Amino acid sequence: MGFLDKYTGKLRSYKAVYVLHNLINYKKLQHNKLLYRQFQLDKSIFGPISSEQLAQLPPQPSPWLDRPTALQELQQSKKLSTFPEHIQQQLKAWPEQGYLILQKFFSDEIADTINSEIDRLLQQHEVGFNYTNKKIMFAFKHSEALKNVLYTPELLQILQFILGRQVIPFQTINFLKGSEQKAHSDSIHMTTYPLGNLLAAWIALEDTTLENGALFYYPGSHTLPYVLSKDFDSGSTTFRIGDNAYKKYEHKIESVIQEQQLQKKNFFAKKGDVFIWHANLLHGGNPVLNPQLTRKSMVIHYYAKDVICYHDITQRPAHFDTYPKAELRMFDED
Repeated sequence: MGFLDKYTGKLRSYKAVYVLHNLINYKKLQHNKLLYRQFQLDKSIFGPISSEQLAQLPPQPSPWLDRPTALQELQQSKKLSTFPEHIQQQLKAWPEQGYLILQKFFSDEIADTINSEIDRLLQQHEVGFNYTNKKIMFAFKHSEALKNVLYTPELLQILQFILGRQVIPFQTINFLKGSEQKAHSDSIHMTTYPLGNLLAAWIALEDTTLENGALFYYPGSHTLPYVLSKDFDSGSTTFRIGDNAYKKYEHKIESVIQEQQLQKKNFFAKKGDVFIWHANLLHGGNPVLNPQLTRKSMVIHYYAKDVICYHDITQRPAHFDTYPKAELRMFDED
């Protein structure tokens, strides 16, 4: 686990620390050389990158299911029929709803394997909780069994269909207890240019209830404008990240929920269920009513290939240990 994963002090607020971190990990940023040229972004791959900078670039197409023609294109897609009927119906609702629920997608045996692997990695000190004391980051890098889950062919096919391009697993986050995280869009943490080129696949590793802090979400909220650092007073400057920037973001999201009168739904998952959501779907974790209970889960975040990926609040470009060079096709072209 890296220094910044555990450290909570003042240095986290200085952008120069992240630039140094980027220089040390320069091999993990090499893919951005080509991408920056492709999108006409004239800057160093080691420096801060923000939504405000990227907003100055020429407009780029959105993922196909985010476009006004999405429903029409879905009806005409030959690839849609390759999925089971219950998945087809949810894919047709994606442009309006922004999520899919795959019941019992993973067997109890696979869920048990994930749980056992996390227990083993913790006991052997190969992974640990990050500065939140709730999240176990990037455990898949230490386990072939976990990595196999990320590359489940049936899951990748659904994700690639939604984005219309190859997807790359970027990170896993494992939870032993409910996150209790307030409503947010993943695009404030894992931002893309063009926007919308991220998907999350959350796996229930045991049943969830209000007692153990079930997930909640706001159907259709993905269609609202993205809230990024340029859209609220983050307090950030040229050299520093604003104090309490994320708290200010949470307050902004709460005001959006109230203004739009969004309707909250809870996801009461069964072990093995998978919840896939759009990059901009507002979601979070309910308060844990019984602290003695666990709520084991693993969320996988996938980026689309060949887009710029970064963390908007801290203005950090995303690091990749490896980056695929060839386009992987999972479907023949129509």
